[in-house]
Amino acid sequence: MDISRKQRKTLQKLDQRLSRQVNGKKKIKERARRDNRLVVALKKGQLPYTPIVMSWLSHKLNKPSKQITQADVSLVLSEK
Repeated sequence: MDISRKQRKTLQKLDQRLSRQVNGKKKIKERARRDNRLVVALKKGQLPYTPIVMSWLSHKLNKPSKQITQADVSLVLSEK
């Protein structure tokens, strides 16, 4: 049985939608756990942090990691 291209694409979209619904719930928990772990790392150290922490800070602050200052880190810590 040969399935047409349109049917394959439709089934693929349905599968992707279901995957997002199922995996999205897991990812919310994983993001929260990662945020907690990285906040602990922020409290322990000072600039410069490890690349993982700097990347996370860069995403949270919406600025390049080279432009992150200790005042920015204090701002993130005060939010948590």
